[in-house]
Amino acid sequence: MLDSTAPEVSGEQAEALVARFYGLEAEARPLSGERDRNFHLRDGAGAEYVLRVIHPAEDPGVSDFQSRALLHLAQAAPDLPVPRLHRPLSGAAAEALWEEEGAPPRRLRLLDYLLGRPLHLAPPGAAQRQAIGECLARLDLGLGGFRHPSESHPLMWDIQRAARLRPLIRHLPQIGDRGLAAAMLDRFEQRALPRLPRLRAQVIHNDFNPHNILTEERADDRIAGIIDFGDMVRAPLVQDLATAAAYQITSEGHPLEAPAQLAAAYHALLPLVPEEIDVLPDLIAARLVVSVAISGWRATRQPANADYILRNYARSLSGLRRLGALPPDEARLYLRERLDTP
Repeated sequence: MLDSTAPEVSGEQAEALVARFYGLEAEARPLSGERDRNFHLRDGAGAEYVLRVIHPAEDPGVSDFQSRALLHLAQAAPDLPVPRLHRPLSGAAAEALWEEEGAPPRRLRLLDYLLGRPLHLAPPGAAQRQAIGECLARLDLGLGGFRHPSESHPLMWDIQRAARLRPLIRHLPQIGDRGLAAAMLDRFEQRALPRLPRLRAQVIHNDFNPHNILTEERADDRIAGIIDFGDMVRAPLVQDLATAAAYQITSEGHPLEAPAQLAAAYHALLPLVPEEIDVLPDLIAARLVVSVAISGWRATRQPANADYILRNYARSLSGLRRLGALPPDEARLYLRERLDTP
């Protein structure tokens, strides 16, 4: 699915689809997306929605998993700023099924459109990182009781499977970065991977990056929205924190200073145990390797969508270089001290 673009869908088709399956008369304009076709809809009353035309190669069970997680959060954590899912007009399914002659069946997901400023456009700061950590903890608490038959589906972006991405490292432009990425995977396999089966596991968002978080327009340290649940998976709970922290490494100061601020806020609401803190630096590094390896590979395969695919590439590569220069024991002790854990 990541190796091929989704079939084209026009704005006119999107408008016809929401009218047919959801009884909604609205104007559509395209939105960017990693693997699906997405549209921003506005009806005559000014209400706004997102229509996601899901990639036909997506497993229907996985797609249902993502949609039902949103339905679960609407009940379990109604105060969280996540999109509300709208069911189609007929049936009890969470999604509509679009079938037409000469094209593969495609599933449709209709969500509320969340207003806010994408986090990657907002100036970073300690208060903002605290808000991100708190919001992620609340999200994980909300997802804690959710189960689904497809929750453990194979996913390239799943850190647990990071070692399988070694062949993609060759797509990094610089030889030194390839060696660094390989060394970080070695460290992950030796230090973290054997411990993961003993850690708490649940369904996690798994992609809490600055393009999937919205802040309030006039308050960069207040979270207004959490979007894109397309990489959800059942995994060690600390993996969700590692993914979010991986995108917070700054260009100055201690490499783990900013990630530790986010982790401390998370820890205050959803306490981590020492074993989770100990693997956190290696999981952060593994996530950075996953990010640059997959993005570099996909950009060469889909040059027309390279700008979107590489949106986090420079940030991830910089973070990988900075974290890679830090001795692993120093990283572990730094986080333990910042989280006040013996």
